[in-house]
Amino acid sequence: MEPRILLVEDEAGQREALARSLKREGYRVRAAADGERALEALAQAPYDLVLTDLRLPGLDGLQVLRAAKEANPETAVVLLTGFPGVESSLMAVRLGASEYLVKPVDLERLSDVVRRVLATRARRPRPRPEDLERFRRQWPYLVGESPAMLRVFEMIERVAPTLSTVLITGETGTGKELIARALHEQSPRRSQPLVTVNCGAIPEELLESELFGHVRGAFTGAVYAQTGKFEAANGGTIFLDEIGAMTLKLQVKMLRILQEREFHLVGGTQAIKVDVRIIAASNQDLETAVAQGRFREDLYYRLNVVPIIIPPLRERVEDIPKLVQHFLGLFNRRVCAAVEGVEAQAMERLLAWSWRGNVRELENLIERLVILKGQGLLERHDLPPGYLQDPPPAGSRPAPLGPEGLDLHAEVERFETALLLQALERTNWNKNRAAQLLGLNRTTLVEKLKRKKLTRAL
Repeated sequence: MEPRILLVEDEAGQREALARSLKREGYRVRAAADGERALEALAQAPYDLVLTDLRLPGLDGLQVLRAAKEANPETAVVLLTGFPGVESSLMAVRLGASEYLVKPVDLERLSDVVRRVLATRARRPRPRPEDLERFRRQWPYLVGESPAMLRVFEMIERVAPTLSTVLITGETGTGKELIARALHEQSPRRSQPLVTVNCGAIPEELLESELFGHVRGAFTGAVYAQTGKFEAANGGTIFLDEIGAMTLKLQVKMLRILQEREFHLVGGTQAIKVDVRIIAASNQDLETAVAQGRFREDLYYRLNVVPIIIPPLRERVEDIPKLVQHFLGLFNRRVCAAVEGVEAQAMERLLAWSWRGNVRELENLIERLVILKGQGLLERHDLPPGYLQDPPPAGSRPAPLGPEGLDLHAEVERFETALLLQALERTNWNKNRAAQLLGLNRTTLVEKLKRKKLTRAL
């Protein structure tokens, strides 16, 4: 069956030309003149691709994009933009747009982009609604429906029932402890304890005793014996967060417990057997640590039986609106507030932010805003000043290389276009000054603008 495309363009001549071109390619096309009609079309039938102008009367292209993703997360969206500002284009791609094209649209380029986007969509495994509902029911504290998070959820389901050791990697604040909790709750050991140890938060000289316990008199200050975390977790699961902080000496004892499932108390002579599942986590690149001699290679391979990689928030920005609603509900209940939601401009700034602190940063921000606002909608001026700064230029970070690969030529073109537009916008489209900023001759800049058909919007 031919792919269904919803075309949203307010200028009649452009709408008709684009619709004719797409129909000649064999696609079934429905055209809408504004955002309201686009939302009506989305409510009536499913679409494989939505091709929408950014600037529309009434509802804009970003609102159409959100509606399309809410109606069906698997619907691809291509954005058309006819003005030089790059912020909305960057935000649209982060929110879930597959691509954006600069107007006036080259029909050959449009054909290539539509064909590639639809081919990528066809190769991507599509989660079933019942899978999404099951994930929400099993782990209400794990929020996300982005492809990257769905892969994590599917991995948890496959791995949790086993006894295999798991290594969770991801940046600080991505929720590694929550993943460990989900693994334990879906395992046969769920009725036994889950013991968590943050190896990076315990002084080096105390960590060994904390993990394995000690006998009385083992060291100065050991006036009585102490049970360690491994013994406390017997029959259950132990989660070793920031395991890369362990010393090489302690890593030797960890290797033994992984191999033999036994250890010695500090100062003790008798081996203690334990039945415990080990889940480890690190925000460091342990392969690099191995290469630098800071982490034992044999221990790394013992831990990395099943790797689970948690994506940073900036790579799953389409999950931000759901995370915001989750945290609003959580903190409204906690502080007896009545914040109803986030208005569009404030949400745009959240979507454009870099989120170096990941989900934890977002959670802390929403808690602060709920306390200060108390009720009503969170507005743009409610955000801290830093969140109102312009985001980095589109294309400043390469697109992630997914399992389907990417079009290198298109990515290079996108990067170059973003830098050209940034320089022109900063210089108010003074081509001499923009060329100087980019280290180009003016004639070279002008030729690039002609080739890319980049013009200043009136």
